[in-house]
Amino acid sequence: MWIFFFCFPERTLLYMIMKNHSAINEFVLLGLSIDPHIQAVLFVLFLLIYLLTLMGNFLMLLLLRADFHLHTPMYFFLRQLSFLDLCHSSVTVPKMLENLLSESKTICVESCLAQAFFVFTTGGTEACLLAVMAYDRYVAISSPLLYGQVMNNQLCVGLVWASWSLAFVDALINILLAVNLDYCEDQIIPHFSCELSSLFPLSCSDTSTNFMLLLCSSVLHFFGTFVMIASSYACIVSTVLSISSTSGRSKAFSTCSSHLTTVILFYGSGFLSYLLPTSVSALEMIFSLQYSVITPMLNPLIYSLQNKEVKAAMGRVFRKYFDSLL
Repeated sequence: MWIFFFCFPERTLLYMIMKNHSAINEFVLLGLSIDPHIQAVLFVLFLLIYLLTLMGNFLMLLLLRADFHLHTPMYFFLRQLSFLDLCHSSVTVPKMLENLLSESKTICVESCLAQAFFVFTTGGTEACLLAVMAYDRYVAISSPLLYGQVMNNQLCVGLVWASWSLAFVDALINILLAVNLDYCEDQIIPHFSCELSSLFPLSCSDTSTNFMLLLCSSVLHFFGTFVMIASSYACIVSTVLSISSTSGRSKAFSTCSSHLTTVILFYGSGFLSYLLPTSVSALEMIFSLQYSVITPMLNPLIYSLQNKEVKAAMGRVFRKYFDSLL
């Protein structure tokens, strides 16, 4: 997974742009702890979490593709979410694991900016995708007979591409402005990964424009998608309350439980982390770990344990596999 930091062509581009703007070549990622014994424990812990993340999301992708009962818009978006979780965790965790075993804990400036770009892109895409999934649940509950017609394949693919495009453009604008900063002061980043908010204090240039742009991006991108999710669920609650039967209400709410749990985990930790962009406290570090490391591991468990259709599909796939062995 090192391709996210070292093999992308953007690294060469970033280096060419930055060579006349920066007086330093690398940063030091301070990480989670400076105690060697604690670092060893953390390495084992996060290696296990990362392997579970890879395994869980790969299995979810294979399951959703193998079972034709899950070839619906809802599970099409879930496949995109699993892919995003793989990308999002792979942007930060491999470098964090390397630094836990390394004494230098350095990362070159262009690689740090590349990492910040991909963190912003994958995180922003996931925020948009969660809003799209909320709209999908609203259509399924409010107009079940027209669901397949409204959420057609063309619309679903278009919404996914729009999510990626919006996040990419948002990240690109922010990172291009950050590339032109002079990084000539303290090289230490008190974090386990490179994020734009942690790079600004290291610059001796005026970063007020960068902070304002990042703030506007956060308000329009993350808070905007959160408002869309909240609006969708307000309409869902209104529709469900109009259902006369208790069983009908329960079934309608159960179709949203997995998505709602993911939204709470992602936005809860993400908002608390980005509301204080200059914070270097242990609490801020925990919030960052939650949305970038823990949540991608938990999402496959959430959707497999809370979703009856996914559990049924797992049973069918396993039975088919074991029958083929006999």
